[in-house]
Amino acid sequence: MKKIFAVFAVFMATVAVATAAEGFCLVQGHKSRGRIVVGANCGADSVAAALLQKFVDRISGARLPIISGVRPAKGDVAIGDFQLPVDGFDKKDIKPGGFRISTLGGTLRIVGNSDRSSVYGVAELLERYLGVEYLGAGEYTFTPSRDIVFPAIDITDNPAFSYRQIPSYMSREDAVYKLWHRLETPDDVFAGGYWVHTFDHLLPSDVYGKEHPEYYSWFRGKRNPGKASQWCLTNDEVFEIVSARIDSIFRANPGSKIISVSQNDGNYTNCQCEKCKAIDDYEGSPSGSLIRFLNKLASRFPDKQFSTLAYLYTMHPPKHTRPLPNVNIMLCDIDCDREVSLTENASGRDFVKALTGWSAISDNIYVWDYAINFDNYLSPFPNFHILQPNIRLFRDNHVTMHHCQMSSSLGTNFCELRSWLAAKLMWNPDADVDALMHRFLNGYYGAAAPYLYRYIKMMEGALLGSGSRLWIYDSPVTFKEGMLRPELLTRYAELVDSAEKAVAGDDKLQKRVRRERLTLQYSELEILRTRRESAPSDAAAKLSLFESRVNEFGVTTLNERNNSPQEYCALYRQRFMPSAMPGKSLGAQVTFIEPPTGKYVVMGESGALTDGLFGGSTFVESWVGWEGKDGSLTVDLGEQKEFTSVSTDFLHQLGAWILLPQEVNYSISVDGTHYTAFGGYSLPEDRSPQVKYVAFSYNSTSPVTARYIRVDVKGVVTCPEWHYGVGHPCWFFMDEITVE
Repeated sequence: MKKIFAVFAVFMATVAVATAAEGFCLVQGHKSRGRIVVGANCGADSVAAALLQKFVDRISGARLPIISGVRPAKGDVAIGDFQLPVDGFDKKDIKPGGFRISTLGGTLRIVGNSDRSSVYGVAELLERYLGVEYLGAGEYTFTPSRDIVFPAIDITDNPAFSYRQIPSYMSREDAVYKLWHRLETPDDVFAGGYWVHTFDHLLPSDVYGKEHPEYYSWFRGKRNPGKASQWCLTNDEVFEIVSARIDSIFRANPGSKIISVSQNDGNYTNCQCEKCKAIDDYEGSPSGSLIRFLNKLASRFPDKQFSTLAYLYTMHPPKHTRPLPNVNIMLCDIDCDREVSLTENASGRDFVKALTGWSAISDNIYVWDYAINFDNYLSPFPNFHILQPNIRLFRDNHVTMHHCQMSSSLGTNFCELRSWLAAKLMWNPDADVDALMHRFLNGYYGAAAPYLYRYIKMMEGALLGSGSRLWIYDSPVTFKEGMLRPELLTRYAELVDSAEKAVAGDDKLQKRVRRERLTLQYSELEILRTRRESAPSDAAAKLSLFESRVNEFGVTTLNERNNSPQEYCALYRQRFMPSAMPGKSLGAQVTFIEPPTGKYVVMGESGALTDGLFGGSTFVESWVGWEGKDGSLTVDLGEQKEFTSVSTDFLHQLGAWILLPQEVNYSISVDGTHYTAFGGYSLPEDRSPQVKYVAFSYNSTSPVTARYIRVDVKGVVTCPEWHYGVGHPCWFFMDEITVE
């Protein structure tokens, strides 16, 4: 028996040696056969070494020693550039950010061409050859093994873009996730954190605006200094002040090579003084004066990079001026619809025109793409089908840096899949998207994967079949007759039910599926509040379940303005829950004295102000708006009625240039001709970024009787100096008028 065992042991050892000879044996029988030797770049290379050590230990139980300052030998893993001659091994094909993995010469070498690329190489080794899948924040899978043997390897892998950014809760919570998926953040690259919308940081309006209004934009007959105003780009003093400021920033950040000098957020706020306008007219775009200004900076600091926005009014390139090579164009597609790729609808084609125009004059382009619903993070956003064609479009038009802003806070629509898939495509735009989707879904949701894949594809088809636009400021209510109509919501729910049942007994996977259901629950609630026939008990039950789930999963953010789901639930009970006691103004006829703006006339005449249904955070339903003027209307109750209070409801949403009015006054009449004052109120200025619904009531101490109520609203009219739209008309939006 002992002899047989000895022969068997010799045979197994021979097999192991043969296997090692064919490739590279790192671990055998839970014991390491080599070391990890770190090269000269001790920072990133040490991180890469620690990452490899960690996963080798978890997979096999063997802990590889990490050493530095020695020459790697056969059987070692060499991380970094050791400048050792090895036949057939060099770095000539490695591009910035790329890496090479090779077992040539009997040493497993991982070498890159940037600070972090050795980490990327280790992640590729673990993922491609050991099957490690890093799927979420601290969420990864691997298969344990007593041996780790690699085949013969010699690969070079380069990214399509030198800079790749996807902001997500995963990257914020887990530094390894960010490194594994080869992502970067502005702090990694941009000097002093000067990244976008930097004009007011470089030339603060609260410092210079009062004494030097000439530094800021001229439009609508005057200078408009403010935190969101732009610069007068032909003012020589502005250039010298900004140059000195930039010089000090680079001196304080000696390792940085790039800074953003870019317009403040807001549209139509560019300078239109005589000199600036002459340049922009000649160039055919407001980007003309901007690029000339940036070229002057680039000439003064030729060893630095200057990034600037091609955003909203500056999206299209100038006709005559070319950006210098060290001017980086950060081109944004914020105004584009998302239901189809950028080449397939009018808004996208306008962006493509801008992209091809810039690519004809620059090889230094940064694209900021959007895959997010800023107003409703928890709304479904079926855009997986357009990720690859858009990323390929960017790659093919000289884009070197790519930022995809996604709905990737906890609880948003397939945010883990979305970020993972986009990261893969930003590295390799030609990857097999469907295979990647299946790979992620199987790894993250297990047996629930097939049902969730069908759910994704069904909603994608429903969106395309409905012909609806998908844009970045919207509500589930928009789609209640399309991809979120009742029969489709039922089908989606059935698929998620099946997904939950498929992973019954696995608490971790079941929670992931339930978290994905949140977008359906939120959509149902949003649509339910727009239907008068909804039963209060039905709404209450759905709201309670949604509230318990967002609390269970720790979902804290509902929109760009940081309103929370918890606030939403409390507000829903107070504001949106169907009421069994409608007010006396329900169904009353509204006649406008000072009519709303544009399409909102029709909205108002259709009864939106007295239908008993309150508008939500997006002004796509129920709200009636006035732009740049006051508003005035009468409400006809149909007959004389006794009441003590009148209330009007307003929306506060600064990001959409919607401000609360200054005053609201009510007067009453029995005949519609002679009115007497009833009451009113003044509203204080509100600069908070949160979306709010502000209902103000005037309550009489004793009942009054009237048939007609006149409502006069004094708006702010023009955006103040602290607002994004400084100097331009702003809106106020009114919804329900309640008489009780």
